[in-house]
Amino acid sequence: MKVAVLGAAGRMGATVCAAVEAAHDLELVARLDAGDEVGAATLGGADVAVDFTVPASTEANVHALLDAGVHAVVGTTGWTDESRGRVVEHLEAIAARGTALGVLIAPNFGLSAVLAMTFAAKAARYFESAEVVELHHPDKVDAPSGTARHTAAAIAAARAQAGLGPVPDATESGFDARGADVDGVRIHAVRLRGLVAHEEILFGNAGEQLVIRQDSFDRASFMPGVLLGIREVSQRPGLTVGLEHVMDLG
Repeated sequence: MKVAVLGAAGRMGATVCAAVEAAHDLELVARLDAGDEVGAATLGGADVAVDFTVPASTEANVHALLDAGVHAVVGTTGWTDESRGRVVEHLEAIAARGTALGVLIAPNFGLSAVLAMTFAAKAARYFESAEVVELHHPDKVDAPSGTARHTAAAIAAARAQAGLGPVPDATESGFDARGADVDGVRIHAVRLRGLVAHEEILFGNAGEQLVIRQDSFDRASFMPGVLLGIREVSQRPGLTVGLEHVMDLG
């Protein structure tokens, strides 16, 4: 399988390039970075492209990949319901012309992170309170992280399905100190030198607490998930959001 990497000069992109080159069943055919045009002429005949660029350019990159007939695996965060909707419309238009392409957008490619999010969604229905703390290096450009937003949204959906009311919170002033609100679940973002990517998911009932903690100490930890996405995306036409839908988690 031929693979192109967008954002190849970045920390994650360079790590992806090395992982692809080390995989016996994959061939790295193009390395693109800021200022490079994304299109059939620059993608080296890739079957799949991996995007680890920046939020400001990732949506345009995905549309360009689809126009070039290339499946996309996206690790760049900053996606909204509206931007994902535009990708779905593009995929549907291409499918109507007889071409089935797949796009996988994963807020986190770490297998431990995906498992933590999955466990959190399963636990959410059993606790009165839930909050998320995400901790990253200070060079990260978006906050809260896509992983934390994805986690909070899954917790909120599970709570709603279980018929739970709002998370109790008597705060009357200083709401900015309570972090971001994602569907009623609070997220707190920490940016600290020395960190890579970490998440704590906190659940509470009267007299008990559950903490799910996930730590990524090196970007190499994301590579098994990235390679899994590369190998699977062509088998999943349309838009898939979250690596958990690719992993066999029951």
